[in-house]
Amino acid sequence: MKRQRRAALVNDITGFGRCSITVELPIVSALKVEACPFPTALLSVHTAFPNPFIRDETSIMRPYMENWKEHGVEFEGISTGFLGSEAQVDIVSDFIHLFKKKDTLVIVDPVMGDWGKLYASYSPALSEKMKQLLPLADVITPNLTEASRLLGIPYPGNRDLTDQELEEIARALSEKGPSQVVITGISRKENVGNYVFERGRPSAYIGSRRVGGERSGTGDVFTGILTGCLVRGDALIPTVRKAADFISRALAYTAEQDIPPACGIAFEQFLTEL
Repeated sequence: MKRQRRAALVNDITGFGRCSITVELPIVSALKVEACPFPTALLSVHTAFPNPFIRDETSIMRPYMENWKEHGVEFEGISTGFLGSEAQVDIVSDFIHLFKKKDTLVIVDPVMGDWGKLYASYSPALSEKMKQLLPLADVITPNLTEASRLLGIPYPGNRDLTDQELEEIARALSEKGPSQVVITGISRKENVGNYVFERGRPSAYIGSRRVGGERSGTGDVFTGILTGCLVRGDALIPTVRKAADFISRALAYTAEQDIPPACGIAFEQFLTEL
């Protein structure tokens, strides 16, 4: 039976604040890939807001995926985001083993921390456990904090890294499994961008002028575009460029609308341009 290509989105579902699956699902769908949520947690608002309601969904994850298997669900893409415990890492590893076929692309966004520090919900043990997903991934999208943790090297601080330094970090990550590595959120003077590494191909820094300050959900918009484009067969560097351009336009519009940073990016305005 002919059908659209299909991706599983393994992440939390947040009701308000434009992040996680709530962002990824419409973006992946707009890119004409069927998006199937696999929730790791349910949040009323994300953790940049005070007193969020959070329900951990670890207990449903195994029966959820086993039911998918019983129904013969297959995926051309598996995209993983925030995982809240070591047990969830084990479940996601089993999910990948259960559903990955020869042509299934696994994209891992190792959501662990930023600016040299782990997020409050992350323990050193959990960050160590995340390394378990590297051999299973085809593509990973860490920032410099997460890349440093995955490699067990010191965080390089806020200085601008050279292409050679970024190449060494990306290559070291690739040697642990993924053939494609995108190091995200790299600042260079007034620009912010991503360093793209592919085994056997030239690497590239793809940047754009920084617009405004930090905003929740930016990484989820980026991962959603990568997932949709790569699963449908697009090349990595043009996909990263498309994501950077889309986010830049959406950030500028969001700033014009004076939307609070915790409310994320008003990406909806530009969905039809994907």
